[in-house]
Amino acid sequence: MKKFPDNFLWGASTSAMQVEGGIENNDWAEAIRQGKAPKMGKACDYYNRFEEDFDIAKSLNHNAHRFSVEWARVEPEEGAFDEKELAHYKEMAQKLRARNMEPFVTIWHFSLPVWFVRSGGFDRRDAPEVFARYAKKVAEALGSNVQFYMTINEPLVWLGEHGKILGASSGPSNLLRSFFQFRTLVRSHIVAYRAIKRVAPNAQVGIAKHQFSFVGTNPLGDFAALLARFFWNRMFLNGIKGYQDFIGVQFYQRLFFWQSKKQESQTQKSDIGWQLHPGAIYDTLMEASRYNVPLYVTEAGIADANDEWRAEYIRGLLEGTHKALTDGADVRGFFYWTLLDNYEFKEGFSMKFGIVHVDHEGDQKRTVRESARAYAEIIRNNGI
Repeated sequence: MKKFPDNFLWGASTSAMQVEGGIENNDWAEAIRQGKAPKMGKACDYYNRFEEDFDIAKSLNHNAHRFSVEWARVEPEEGAFDEKELAHYKEMAQKLRARNMEPFVTIWHFSLPVWFVRSGGFDRRDAPEVFARYAKKVAEALGSNVQFYMTINEPLVWLGEHGKILGASSGPSNLLRSFFQFRTLVRSHIVAYRAIKRVAPNAQVGIAKHQFSFVGTNPLGDFAALLARFFWNRMFLNGIKGYQDFIGVQFYQRLFFWQSKKQESQTQKSDIGWQLHPGAIYDTLMEASRYNVPLYVTEAGIADANDEWRAEYIRGLLEGTHKALTDGADVRGFFYWTLLDNYEFKEGFSMKFGIVHVDHEGDQKRTVRESARAYAEIIRNNGI
């Protein structure tokens, strides 16, 4: 058996906007009202049922859980913080602690308060300070209950996909805007890192970074893959070097330059159309290990409504993770995406990533999938 370290963290990840329900004052809720995104309704009603979901995770041997704080709930108006909502997230952390589960908290997971967007969002000159003020308030409220924070979830994905859904214009001017927003996000992480450290000096603060395994299929493709690795996988991490106590590696795909149509057609794909190369997580972990900080896989998963491939896919992910450990990567935890079938932003509820099925059209009943039990057995053995 391939064993993982004794103190390895095992769990699953969630995102507030995608599971909580009842959020009406952020940019994504506004996009739904405008018909730009699928309807969400109560999502998974996780805001009210999180203890039930924590119990399910605990029954599946999870010893950690990742959740996010919804900025629009906590700061519904600029500079005005809702203490009741802060207490809610503190309670979540406390309930995880009571179950001997380590909380991993994401400060910002894609959705933004309407007031922030309307006032300029990350085009604002003072955006880093505004974000850091919010991050500091969260860290103060959660206190000693939380030791691990991720400031931003997948900054480059937000710059690309989020803007498209919300109707951002394309063209050279938008590319220039994205460049300046990129710089602002780097600065936002650094200022928030410092702010969290001031109130929680012993906290571990990192980033959740979406990484690809880029592969060339010919000499020109090799060169393109090299450029892609630099610009996508490394540039943001280079920008925050020295201000990350760990890196949250998020892996979903291996991308090829240039794969033939025949090769592409012969590869298994998930429901969302992504090729299945779970072992390629090794590439992303080894690349991230160059920054010499601990690594946590904070997202990796598969859309598989019939639960046909998920158990084997998880095993493949963990085979690659273990190989990276063996080859020197300091990997300390693995969080499957996601615990519950949730609202996958532009795909709505059509894509089922969860190890737990949720009846969104009925009474929100949770049903544990067989793949969840396979994952639970790996955790119980602490190895594959």
